[in-house]
Amino acid sequence: MQYVDIPRNDDERSTLLAFLEWQRETLARKCEGLDADQLRTRSAPPSSLSLLGLVRHMAEVERGWFRRTLAGEEVEEIYCTKDDEDGDFDNVDTADVDEAFATWRDECARADEIVSRRALEATGLQRTGREVSMRWILNHMIEEYSRHNGHADLIRERIDGATGY
Repeated sequence: MQYVDIPRNDDERSTLLAFLEWQRETLARKCEGLDADQLRTRSAPPSSLSLLGLVRHMAEVERGWFRRTLAGEEVEEIYCTKDDEDGDFDNVDTADVDEAFATWRDECARADEIVSRRALEATGLQRTGREVSMRWILNHMIEEYSRHNGHADLIRERIDGATGY
Protein backbone atom coordinates (compact mmCIF):
# COMPACT_ATOMS: atom_id res chain seq x y z
CA MET A 1 0.00 0.00 0.00
CA GLN A 2 1.35 3.39 -1.00
CA TYR A 3 1.24 6.24 1.49
CA VAL A 4 -0.54 9.30 0.09
CA ASP A 5 1.33 12.57 0.56
CA ILE A 6 -1.23 15.34 0.97
CA PRO A 7 -0.08 18.52 -0.78
CA ARG A 8 0.46 21.47 1.52
CA ASN A 9 0.41 24.21 -1.07
CA ASP A 10 -1.46 22.94 -4.14
CA ASP A 11 -4.70 23.91 -5.81
CA GLU A 12 -8.07 23.04 -4.29
CA ARG A 13 -8.81 20.08 -6.56
CA SER A 14 -5.47 18.38 -5.97
CA THR A 15 -5.77 18.90 -2.23
CA LEU A 16 -9.32 17.55 -2.01
CA LEU A 17 -8.47 14.48 -4.09
CA ALA A 18 -5.36 13.78 -2.02
CA PHE A 19 -7.31 14.06 1.24
CA LEU A 20 -9.96 11.68 -0.12
CA GLU A 21 -7.35 9.15 -1.20
CA TRP A 22 -5.58 9.44 2.15
CA GLN A 23 -8.85 8.70 3.96
CA ARG A 24 -9.52 5.71 1.71
CA GLU A 25 -6.05 4.32 2.38
CA THR A 26 -6.49 4.92 6.11
CA LEU A 27 -9.52 2.61 6.09
CA ALA A 28 -7.52 0.01 4.17
CA ARG A 29 -4.65 0.28 6.68
CA LYS A 30 -7.07 -0.22 9.59
CA CYS A 31 -8.05 -3.55 8.02
CA GLU A 32 -4.55 -4.76 7.09
CA GLY A 33 -3.34 -8.04 8.52
CA LEU A 34 -6.69 -9.17 9.93
CA ASP A 35 -8.46 -12.40 9.08
CA ALA A 36 -12.11 -12.66 8.06
CA ASP A 37 -13.36 -13.28 11.60
CA GLN A 38 -11.48 -10.27 12.92
CA LEU A 39 -12.85 -8.09 10.13
CA ARG A 40 -16.35 -9.22 11.13
CA THR A 41 -15.81 -8.41 14.84
CA ARG A 42 -18.51 -6.02 16.09
CA SER A 43 -17.55 -2.86 17.96
CA ALA A 44 -19.78 -3.10 21.04
CA PRO A 45 -23.40 -4.11 21.55
CA PRO A 46 -25.88 -2.99 20.42
CA SER A 47 -23.87 -1.56 17.50
CA SER A 48 -23.44 -3.70 14.42
CA LEU A 49 -20.30 -1.80 13.30
CA SER A 50 -17.38 -3.90 12.11
CA LEU A 51 -14.42 -3.18 9.88
CA LEU A 52 -15.93 -5.32 7.14
CA GLY A 53 -19.22 -3.47 7.54
CA LEU A 54 -17.40 -0.16 7.19
CA VAL A 55 -15.75 -1.31 3.96
CA ARG A 56 -19.12 -2.44 2.60
CA HIS A 57 -20.75 0.81 3.73
CA MET A 58 -18.09 2.93 2.05
CA ALA A 59 -18.59 0.99 -1.18
CA GLU A 60 -22.28 1.97 -0.96
CA VAL A 61 -21.38 5.59 -0.17
CA GLU A 62 -18.88 5.87 -3.05
CA ARG A 63 -21.45 4.38 -5.41
CA GLY A 64 -24.23 6.64 -4.18
CA TRP A 65 -22.47 9.99 -4.26
CA PHE A 66 -20.32 9.59 -7.34
CA ARG A 67 -22.24 7.25 -9.61
CA ARG A 68 -25.83 7.93 -8.63
CA THR A 69 -25.69 11.59 -7.59
CA LEU A 70 -22.85 13.09 -9.62
CA ALA A 71 -22.94 10.95 -12.78
CA GLY A 72 -26.69 10.38 -12.77
CA GLU A 73 -26.34 6.62 -13.18
CA GLU A 74 -29.29 4.47 -12.20
CA VAL A 75 -27.53 1.91 -10.07
CA GLU A 76 -28.99 -0.13 -7.26
CA GLU A 77 -27.61 -0.46 -3.76
CA ILE A 78 -25.01 -3.18 -3.37
CA TYR A 79 -25.68 -4.54 0.11
CA CYS A 80 -28.77 -2.65 1.26
CA THR A 81 -32.42 -2.93 0.33
CA LYS A 82 -35.58 -1.07 1.29
CA ASP A 83 -36.32 -3.91 3.71
CA ASP A 84 -32.75 -4.01 5.02
CA GLU A 85 -31.38 -0.47 4.94
CA ASP A 86 -28.38 -1.40 7.09
CA GLY A 87 -27.47 -4.56 5.19
CA ASP A 88 -23.97 -3.22 4.58
CA PHE A 89 -23.34 -3.24 8.33
CA ASP A 90 -25.65 -6.00 9.51
CA ASN A 91 -25.04 -8.84 7.07
CA VAL A 92 -21.33 -9.48 7.51
CA ASP A 93 -21.38 -12.80 9.37
CA THR A 94 -21.09 -14.81 6.16
CA ALA A 95 -20.06 -12.02 3.79
CA ASP A 96 -17.19 -12.67 1.42
CA VAL A 97 -14.28 -10.49 2.56
CA ASP A 98 -12.47 -10.55 -0.79
CA GLU A 99 -15.65 -9.59 -2.62
CA ALA A 100 -16.29 -6.68 -0.24
CA PHE A 101 -12.79 -5.24 -0.67
CA ALA A 102 -12.87 -5.75 -4.44
CA THR A 103 -16.26 -4.04 -4.66
CA TRP A 104 -15.08 -1.11 -2.52
CA ARG A 105 -11.91 -0.69 -4.60
CA ASP A 106 -13.96 -0.91 -7.81
CA GLU A 107 -16.38 1.77 -6.59
CA CYS A 108 -13.42 4.00 -5.63
CA ALA A 109 -11.91 3.54 -9.10
CA ARG A 110 -15.23 4.32 -10.78
CA ALA A 111 -15.60 7.41 -8.58
CA ASP A 112 -12.11 8.57 -9.55
CA GLU A 113 -12.95 8.15 -13.22
CA ILE A 114 -16.17 10.16 -12.83
CA VAL A 115 -14.35 12.92 -10.94
CA SER A 116 -11.57 13.06 -13.53
CA ARG A 117 -14.06 14.19 -16.18
CA ARG A 118 -15.67 16.98 -14.16
CA ALA A 119 -14.88 20.39 -12.76
CA LEU A 120 -15.35 21.11 -9.06
CA GLU A 121 -18.38 23.20 -10.02
CA ALA A 122 -20.08 20.27 -11.80
CA THR A 123 -23.36 19.34 -10.20
CA GLY A 124 -25.57 16.34 -9.75
CA LEU A 125 -28.92 15.64 -8.15
CA GLN A 126 -29.41 13.96 -4.81
CA ARG A 127 -32.28 11.49 -4.44
CA THR A 128 -34.24 14.34 -2.86
CA GLY A 129 -33.83 16.35 -6.07
CA ARG A 130 -31.49 18.84 -4.43
CA GLU A 131 -28.57 19.98 -6.57
CA VAL A 132 -25.09 19.43 -5.15
CA SER A 133 -21.65 20.29 -6.52
CA MET A 134 -18.74 17.91 -6.92
CA ARG A 135 -16.81 20.19 -4.55
CA TRP A 136 -19.47 19.56 -1.89
CA ILE A 137 -19.43 15.81 -2.57
CA LEU A 138 -15.65 15.62 -2.22
CA ASN A 139 -15.77 17.52 1.06
CA HIS A 140 -18.60 15.30 2.28
CA MET A 141 -16.72 12.14 1.33
CA ILE A 142 -13.65 13.30 3.27
CA GLU A 143 -15.91 13.92 6.27
CA GLU A 144 -17.66 10.56 5.84
CA TYR A 145 -14.38 8.64 5.72
CA SER A 146 -12.96 10.68 8.62
CA ARG A 147 -15.92 9.82 10.85
CA HIS A 148 -15.86 6.15 9.94
CA ASN A 149 -12.07 5.96 10.25
CA GLY A 150 -12.55 7.10 13.83
CA HIS A 151 -14.88 4.13 14.28
CA ALA A 152 -12.30 1.91 12.58
CA ASP A 153 -9.62 3.10 15.04
CA LEU A 154 -11.70 1.95 17.99
CA ILE A 155 -12.73 -1.34 16.40
CA ARG A 156 -9.15 -2.19 15.45
CA GLU A 157 -7.91 -1.36 18.94
CA ARG A 158 -10.59 -3.67 20.36
CA ILE A 159 -9.48 -6.50 18.05
CA ASP A 160 -5.74 -6.50 18.62
CA GLY A 161 -4.71 -3.33 20.40
CA ALA A 162 -3.29 -1.70 17.25
CA THR A 163 -3.59 2.08 17.18
CA GLY A 164 -2.39 5.10 15.33
CA TYR A 165 -1.70 4.18 11.73
